Amino acid sequence: MNIPVNEADLHAYVDGRLPAARVVEVEAYLAARLDEAARVQAYASQNDALRRLFDPVLDEPLPASMAMAAPLPHRGRRWQWQALAAGLAIAIVSGGAGWGLRGVLPAETSVARGEAPAYQQAAWSGLAHQAAVAHAVYSPDVRRPVEIRADQEDQLVTWLSKRMGSKIRPPHLGKLGYELIGGRLLPGASGPVAQFMYQDGAGQRLTLYVSTEHARNKDTGFRFSKEGAVNVFYWIDGKFGYALSAGVDKGELARVASAVYEQLEG
Repeated sequence: MNIPVNEADLHAYVDGRLPAARVVEVEAYLAARLDEAARVQAYASQNDALRRLFDPVLDEPLPASMAMAAPLPHRGRRWQWQALAAGLAIAIVSGGAGWGLRGVLPAETSVARGEAPAYQQAAWSGLAHQAAVAHAVYSPDVRRPVEIRADQEDQLVTWLSKRMGSKIRPPHLGKLGYELIGGRLLPGASGPVAQFMYQDGAGQRLTLYVSTEHARNKDTGFRFSKEGAVNVFYWIDGKFGYALSAGVDKGELARVASAVYEQLEG
């Protein structure tokens, strides 16, 4: 008797963990259900994006401070560092910021306002990294890329503003070819974070990540960071930290970032 395909089967299929016989059954199930097939493809795209972001961590040496604080027996074995790195990657996706804020990712300053202390630069790099992870996780999602869609923008603004403790409103980028899809609430390092998602006519998506966790940092000009396949322009303005992420080239993203900044400043 055929066993119905369930959610666990779909995730195991994406992860390559199904027996061959069950793979055949799942593929037949997906062939008859295009909406489910699209959802499974979105899961696979998310996995690929996360691998591109975090696989390089597996080859990084164990930081000296961590080695001294918690020495591991046989720490010359690569698999122990891989296990630790994988756990840290999961923590980042879940909203943990200890590793994400380590500040080792290169950032290029486009508009300088003076040098900042190292701890502030680390926090800024963390903002870019967390925004890129959130973009990689949610932008490929076909079925539910946002929690509240753009046709309920007033409800979206009211809900996110209440949760963030300050009035926020998504910029309108229609003149640049990007229409608002909607937004969602995400966990940050010490509180809620908002994410707005946009899409152009070709299906290219970009996300604006808005955080209040950098309210004590001084304002910055635009800074650029490349996080795997995701380009990010980010800046601090008043009580908010902003990060615009997309898979588009740097010039295109800079054009959109300038428009976002002008609207938010206005």
